[in-house]
Amino acid sequence: MNWAEEEFKTMELGDARLDRRAVLLAEQLAHKPGVSIPQACGNWAQTAAAYRFLSNDDVDAEAVLQAHADASVQRMRAHPVVLCLQDTTELDFRGQDIEGLGPLSYEAQRGLYLHPTYAVTPEREPLGLVNSWNWAREFKPEGGGARPGIVESRRWLEGYERLVDLAAQMPQTRLVYVADRESDLLALMQRAQHSAHAVDYVIRAQHNRVLPDGQAQKLWARVMASPVLGRIGFEMPAGRGRKARRVEQELRVQRVVLKAHDDPTQHVEVSCLIASEVDAPQGAKPVVWRLLSNRAVDTLEQALELVQWYRARWEIELFFLVLKEGCRVERLQLGHIDRLYTALALYMVVAWRINRLMRLGRQLPDLPADLLFDTDEWQGAFILNRKKPPKEVPSLNTVVRLVAQLGGFLGRKHDGEPGAKTVWQGLREIAVFVQGVRFAREMGTCV
Repeated sequence: MNWAEEEFKTMELGDARLDRRAVLLAEQLAHKPGVSIPQACGNWAQTAAAYRFLSNDDVDAEAVLQAHADASVQRMRAHPVVLCLQDTTELDFRGQDIEGLGPLSYEAQRGLYLHPTYAVTPEREPLGLVNSWNWAREFKPEGGGARPGIVESRRWLEGYERLVDLAAQMPQTRLVYVADRESDLLALMQRAQHSAHAVDYVIRAQHNRVLPDGQAQKLWARVMASPVLGRIGFEMPAGRGRKARRVEQELRVQRVVLKAHDDPTQHVEVSCLIASEVDAPQGAKPVVWRLLSNRAVDTLEQALELVQWYRARWEIELFFLVLKEGCRVERLQLGHIDRLYTALALYMVVAWRINRLMRLGRQLPDLPADLLFDTDEWQGAFILNRKKPPKEVPSLNTVVRLVAQLGGFLGRKHDGEPGAKTVWQGLREIAVFVQGVRFAREMGTCV
């Protein structure tokens, strides 16, 4: 059983042939992330079958993703704490004739939005997607006025509610909802309080709220007046016009009550932790995180845990990076948004797998490679690097590094471990090799 068969083993599309096609297409897309669907499929017959699958009215994108979500939940059950990261990204399909797309940040753009829940361990091992809330915006009325359609902020609250339902199915695992500033909604924290905090949350604060005790001081000033609890230091990765650098932060925290405007019984008690950078380099914007959580924070250890959980939110940014730049989903040309949703369900699983290969290669380097690679794949990694494949199954880290070297990773002593980009580029080279080996085997010219 290959990785796709294992990952989608609960697939139920109502027809066994559709189930098999979904598994095969996922495997084909994963072998060659970033190429077009015809290139990934290899020939016209396979390409035509893929397009028939994507345009089939009986194929539901949610059902495709649900099979992966089932596997994700099984992995989550093996861990005492799982971080459920939520964020939104936009996919821009400008210039493409795809029915059903809507405007993006600018009315002239055409695309759609993805809002997945991405599960990782506190050590950042990607466990998989739990769900994804996807939509295309309605267009604004020609005469002006409010945009029709769904209330987009609802996605944050619904995402939390789905996790509450999921938490009931895994009582031995503590789920933690982690999200950025757009999720700073009092309604979400009230929902958490009403559920007796069935799911913990760590949310980056967006609003400097007035506190309900009659004092003039607002939330952030109140916390910054607290004594320093301690410090944390870490390496911040590059991103969004920012260079990678060392960051040192002071931590301050207070337990406060957030005011519900209409009903004092709906006030919410939270811990507000502010991590503020000290001695930032000249010209660099200091890194300041204001975090809200239901969890009590009385010690430096508890504060450090919250900050580390929030820092793990970078994993969903990395997932979006692989989806867009590695899988190049914004280049898909499928004619209708429903076909696009089905393709995206498969590509999101591919993006998760690439990140998982990278992270496990770092964190669990001694795992046997055949847990995540077929025999032809790991042997191909050796052969393409001009090395003789060993008789015994090698370690996962060994194979991941060899794959990444095919994608441009140099593998020098000071280079550290490979990143997602070199892994996905190397996987393309492996796919070509495996395809050739299997064809030669079918022709009887290869053993």
